[in-house]
Amino acid sequence: MTTLLSQAFYQRKIAQIQQALATAGLKGILLLDAPNVIYVSGFFHIPSERPLGCFIPQAGSPVLFVPLLEQENAAAAWSGEIRTYFEYPGEEHAVLWMVRECGVQPLAIDHIEHELFRRLPSSVQTSDLVDRLRWVKEPEELALIEQAAGYADYCLEQVRDHAADIIGQGGTELDILKMCLAATTAKMQAEVGQVFKLRGGAVVGTVHSGARAALPHGSPLSRQPQPGEPIIAGIGANVGGYHAESGATFVYGDPPAEVLRCLHAAAACDAATVAALRPGATCAAVNEAALAVLRDRGLGAAIRHRIGHGMGLQGHEAPWLAPGDLTVCQPGMVFSCEPGIYRPGVDGYRTINTLIVTDAAARVPSRFLAQHPPEKRILAR
Repeated sequence: MTTLLSQAFYQRKIAQIQQALATAGLKGILLLDAPNVIYVSGFFHIPSERPLGCFIPQAGSPVLFVPLLEQENAAAAWSGEIRTYFEYPGEEHAVLWMVRECGVQPLAIDHIEHELFRRLPSSVQTSDLVDRLRWVKEPEELALIEQAAGYADYCLEQVRDHAADIIGQGGTELDILKMCLAATTAKMQAEVGQVFKLRGGAVVGTVHSGARAALPHGSPLSRQPQPGEPIIAGIGANVGGYHAESGATFVYGDPPAEVLRCLHAAAACDAATVAALRPGATCAAVNEAALAVLRDRGLGAAIRHRIGHGMGLQGHEAPWLAPGDLTVCQPGMVFSCEPGIYRPGVDGYRTINTLIVTDAAARVPSRFLAQHPPEKRILAR
């Protein structure tokens, strides 16, 4: 059974936020964005039309604001004060009620709709201080991310071990995906425990092949992969609410020379990302160093997206390994690394690693690609 984050973790986060509020001259912050509320409270919930918030004052005890129907669920995770409103939309909008209940100024809010913001006092301002705090993960968070990466790897192992048999029996992309997700889900249920999926474990993925592999966001179909074709398998897993990814491109049967060339180019691009991801480097510089490898190998026209994105409580979150993101990398940041080669109407290739910035070389908790270089991802017919 996975050990979830402790009360000490959440108390530490609140203390850090309160220090940041004091530095910014703010008397408090109202968190409305679900990942931010989860980050400081441990109350994992599914966002709905009913607003849910957490108020952290510069000094004193935080307050969790929830709709009445969530009171018991919130109490199971939150040991502090809980205040409830009856229903949405209500005679007074729930967010306006929360602001009034906070009772401090100047007050910051993390995320809010423009029309609502216009109805707030001028002393209320927006702030991304909690979003930025989430960028750098603590050891407890990294442990969950590393565990999630292991499950994503396991899912790819199922593809490598069983996809050829499935295809040989007439199976499709959907059949391969169903098999690997079922096996991984069973393993996670046995090892992580059967608890609410945002807290315990979940795994998602896609498998697409041939010319459809040229779609960066392709989805699986009832299509049987053909000999010599690339098969992209991209897997995401989360443990304790924290996400990691692992992905690989396989080949069914003997690969043509051009297919191997692309697989090796993707591997070189991945290695370049790991080498560039060091403290002090900007996210944009890491992206450029990675994609330059594909351009140098004559594949610049096949690039259709950035090299990676941040991960944590969200599968995709800031900062971004992308053009224009000048965020400076710091130890504890977590990114995906996704070399992609896409040739519409022909084929496509993508691999995925989870990378953790350290004081020295980046750590790679997803191990499938390191253990299975291109030649070991050929699925024998």
